[in-house]
Amino acid sequence: MSKEIKLNITGMTCGHCVAHTKKSLEAVPGVESAEVSLEPGGAVVKGDADAMALVAAVKEAGYEAVVDE
Repeated sequence: MSKEIKLNITGMTCGHCVAHTKKSLEAVPGVESAEVSLEPGGAVVKGDADAMALVAAVKEAGYEAVVDE
């Protein structure tokens, strides 16, 4: 069953940041799709990926993320 996880992301400042974050999220096992937006700074990830793995991927890309409950 596919689910949707919303993340609040801080630290992105440009389109390159968005693309880099999207690529990092899509590399996480279980991600079907990821949509990242610069304003207000967030992502919507669809799939069955672990939320903490998504946060870790964003941090590894150089930004901060928290799961939006």
